[in-house]
Amino acid sequence: MSSDSEILIRQATPADAPACSKICYNAFSAINAAHNFPCDFPNAEYADRLIQGMFNAPGVYSVVAESIGKILGSNCLDERAIVHGVGPITVDPNTQNRGVGRRLMQAVMDRSRERNAAGIRLVQAAFNSRSLSLYASLGFDVREPLAVMQGRTQQRSVPGCTVRPATSADLDACNALSHRIHGFDRGVDLAFSTQQGAALVVELAGRITGYSSALAFFGHTTAESNQDLQALLCSVDSYGGPGVIIPTRNAELFRWCLSNGLRVVEPLNLMSAGLYNNPAGAWLPSILF
Repeated sequence: MSSDSEILIRQATPADAPACSKICYNAFSAINAAHNFPCDFPNAEYADRLIQGMFNAPGVYSVVAESIGKILGSNCLDERAIVHGVGPITVDPNTQNRGVGRRLMQAVMDRSRERNAAGIRLVQAAFNSRSLSLYASLGFDVREPLAVMQGRTQQRSVPGCTVRPATSADLDACNALSHRIHGFDRGVDLAFSTQQGAALVVELAGRITGYSSALAFFGHTTAESNQDLQALLCSVDSYGGPGVIIPTRNAELFRWCLSNGLRVVEPLNLMSAGLYNNPAGAWLPSILF
């Protein structure tokens, strides 16, 4: 077996994606199964599409760990906003206690500092004590307890609120709303989701009061109030991937989800290093942040 000094961290290429997607699926399957939670990916093909997309996406910096020509893991950094998002980070389950995860994290943190990001965030599986300890030791603070939730709400609309697909004409209003709630926008992500037909807006009295890049595991949502979030959550029959991510400190919203028949899939933590403003409104993070 090679020594730790022989582990190389380098920028990923599209040719690395097949090996990395296999590691990603196997790693998440193993850790989730060990704690009796479903895998975040329904099958290996889903993980492959995800990693292929991340490795090829403009504005996403990806790295791999390699030893003697064998890939041991990978990590991604979404640089499309002034706050950067980390993940997915995965390490081959057969590679243990060699510091690969720490080195993959350090690589994207160094990159984020070089790019003068205001902050860096990630969402961590709360049952994974190993990753929680790693991220905390690297300077990340737990900011919000979260719950992935899935299902179909019993309530199917909110009086006075209208939900419709987002258009390019809505982007300025949505980004301005994000600035009011979070202090920054995620306009590149939102514009891409709008082009893909996944983004939604909610209007009250003809004014945009909330939006979602996608009601899904990889989508984020920002709104003025819980009423706006509820209108968005009511507007679809199910949520993409494992589900939407609900900040459980928003007890009113969490209880509304439970009373409407949504079920908790798994607990998560939002963690951050650098700039963090407590949101001044209602919101749902993506699996990145």
